[in-house]
Amino acid sequence: MNLPEQPATFRPPAAAERPWWWRLHDDSGGVARVPEEYSDQRFASQADAESWVGEIWTELSAAGVASVTLVEHDRDVYGPMSLTA
Repeated sequence: MNLPEQPATFRPPAAAERPWWWRLHDDSGGVARVPEEYSDQRFASQADAESWVGEIWTELSAAGVASVTLVEHDRDVYGPMSLTA
């Protein structure tokens, strides 16, 4: 008897399911080049996105991020916001 293939137990969420993200800027206002662990982070809610940046802003700053802009889908919500202490 042939059974259908088991479905994947985990699939990455689609961008529509996690529409909130941060645009990371360098000192010149361009896109900051950061380690992979900080790039392309997406969030299900504005609160999740704000909590994430609030927890790691010092690490982002140390990685060369001068400011951040909060984005929902393709709409800038606010920013750029400086990460200078």
